[in-house]
Amino acid sequence: MADVPDIRIGTTEREQALSLLSEHFAAGRLTVAEFDERSGIVTAATTRSELAPVFKDLPGPIPAATAPTPVRKFDPDWSGRIMAVIPILAVILFFVTGTWLWFLAIPLAGALLFGTDRERKKNRHDGRN
Repeated sequence: MADVPDIRIGTTEREQALSLLSEHFAAGRLTVAEFDERSGIVTAATTRSELAPVFKDLPGPIPAATAPTPVRKFDPDWSGRIMAVIPILAVILFFVTGTWLWFLAIPLAGALLFGTDRERKKNRHDGRN
């Protein structure tokens, strides 16, 4: 499928082509006028065959379709999320129970979730975050 020249391209392929064109411009292979003209062609391109003339006299392959960028995975570190909820939970429990002691949960949760300053400094020096 990568060899079919009349296959339609999308924004990702156009951005990749513009990036490659910018690299050629930065390397001094294109003048400003050539870069502007070729950038316009790339921006208006709808098929892969329309990109071929833009790169025909430049070294390197014609940009092909790439795999979609991977979706960012869910961060398994819950400590920040839990710490964001603790003050809200303390306020709710304060109004429900009428005691201010729930606010002590905020620094307690911070200490339990993130450790002491001494532990953070040690982890930073050991190369861990």
